[in-house]
Amino acid sequence: MRHFLLIAISVFFIGCTSTKTTNNDLAVSNPIETSLNLVNVTNDKVPVVINPGRFTTETEIYRIPKVVQGTYSVSNFGRYVENFKAIDYKGNELPSSKLDDNSWSISNASQLDKIIYEVNDTFDTEISGNIGSENPFSPAGTNIDPTNYVLNLHGFIGYFDSLKNAQYKLEVTAPSEFVRSSAIQEIGSETSADGKSITTRYFAPRYFDITDNPMFYGELDVEEFQVGGIKVVLSVYSPNKVHTAAALKESMFTMMQGQKRYLGEINTTPRYDIFLFLSDGSEDSPKGMGALEHHTSTLVVLSEKSNKEALSKEMIDIVAHEFFHIVTPLSVHSEDVHYFDYHNPTFSKHLWMYEGITEYFAYHFQVYEGIMSEEEYYATMMSKIQISKSMDDTMSFTEMSENILDQPYAANFYNVYQKGALIGMCIDILMREESNGERSMLSLMKELSNKYGKNKPFNDDTILAEITQMTYPSVGNFLKAHVVGTTPINYSEFFEKAGLELIEAPVTTNYIQNSGAFIFAPNRARRTIVFTEAVADNSFWHDNGVLPGDVLKTVNGTALTFENNQQVFTDMFMWSPGTEIKVVLERDGKEFVIEKALTQSFTPGQKLQPNPSASEKQVVVRKVWLKG
Repeated sequence: MRHFLLIAISVFFIGCTSTKTTNNDLAVSNPIETSLNLVNVTNDKVPVVINPGRFTTETEIYRIPKVVQGTYSVSNFGRYVENFKAIDYKGNELPSSKLDDNSWSISNASQLDKIIYEVNDTFDTEISGNIGSENPFSPAGTNIDPTNYVLNLHGFIGYFDSLKNAQYKLEVTAPSEFVRSSAIQEIGSETSADGKSITTRYFAPRYFDITDNPMFYGELDVEEFQVGGIKVVLSVYSPNKVHTAAALKESMFTMMQGQKRYLGEINTTPRYDIFLFLSDGSEDSPKGMGALEHHTSTLVVLSEKSNKEALSKEMIDIVAHEFFHIVTPLSVHSEDVHYFDYHNPTFSKHLWMYEGITEYFAYHFQVYEGIMSEEEYYATMMSKIQISKSMDDTMSFTEMSENILDQPYAANFYNVYQKGALIGMCIDILMREESNGERSMLSLMKELSNKYGKNKPFNDDTILAEITQMTYPSVGNFLKAHVVGTTPINYSEFFEKAGLELIEAPVTTNYIQNSGAFIFAPNRARRTIVFTEAVADNSFWHDNGVLPGDVLKTVNGTALTFENNQQVFTDMFMWSPGTEIKVVLERDGKEFVIEKALTQSFTPGQKLQPNPSASEKQVVVRKVWLKG
């Protein structure tokens, strides 16, 4: 569920002479040469140079992505570009016009030598909103800072409409003391004569590889380890040095070792990068917590204020999800994904597969491999049921997916991680029941991966029929009713197949929600955040005397405002029992303080447990589902 760069003209680039007359320099025959210079950043802006080679046409259109894969929202990265200029072979500026937020038309393009412009980062705008209200999701954004550069290259480098299949050469010049990390192919480097900077050269076979390979530069803490045949590189930026890569290494190794066993022969990469940016909550730090997946890496943004245990747990859940994307959509995907249009994208009908099944695997593997207990797993899936029911439970998933940028579908996007995962659970149970434990959701995805793979997309309109043919009529009926159709899922029916039953009982919850329902609400007239009636059902707050209408004023010394509530609530979501807290509240104009170590909070709900009357077949289905 981010940031960077700039550039300087280098002797490495061809094309600064006054003429280009040979066929060897045609744009259609050569890689697009780009450069970013992290040494010469001024006013928090990175200068960029794009050298495409010689055009034979008189008009060319250059674009920066409007939407990038995996975000399902409009980012408009072109809004962060300033001082765009097209330069001819004599150094003069050519006529160009801005067509929209992300596109520029260049006239007399046969005389074009290069394009130069400057790029602002996106992190700085997440609170001030001075560029627009639709800021890019933080893990897809960019950061330009003296000690850290988050180089999501789609924020700096664009493409020409006429060169969509072009190769790219990229130069990044950075201070020699900077640590750098990326899975993109490195083809060489050289140190400046004074030893103060290093220029590294990279190669990308196509523009997709530019967008698919984020970079981390700066004061990084890096650890490496091997999982099977995969080299895992963990790079951490903690601005206040609160957390280290070494402290997270063991949990990441244990998790990914379990994932590798779970996936078996599925192994699509010799190297996998995990980039972790820890936000300190300052005004120019990122506010959108989460991660964005890539074929060989994931970029994660989380709060630096989390303690070691909470951060480790969050990383396990998030990175597990992102790593499982190597199955879908990276290995199994539709034509909309394979031929993605960064300017006018169309979306597949199958977010239930790309995000839902991935989310399902991220938790199922933990119970399957013994990282999570069965009771914890049951509680996780029950929480997803509760949250999903707070959204539109009758909305067609295929219809939502295909129209995910529009309302009312966009407002229900979060459900792909809730009901989407539950769809995966139900199909998994169905397949294990139908096959006497021989087949599963994972085996189905392996079959689809073998049939298609990363270089062969499936047809969006026929894939459900193919899945039905590859599996069982019951799976096809389920897909028709609950994925294409609008019928809510009766989860008890599937739990019964696995010999489980639901009982009324207190269930664990966090400190901002009751089974997914928030216990706070804004008072817009007074611009305050208050507890709702739901606080009565959250045992920690209720037992400490909090009442509906109490104003939440400060949390651990931070005043809660409309502007920073997302960050504060994210920090509170990460709280765990034993954490020392100090919260100032107000009731009837008088302040009172809760200062103590957290105890586990509970809320009334339904608990999933083994049914003592389950048949032998039901018990077998449960065993193969949870333990193989």
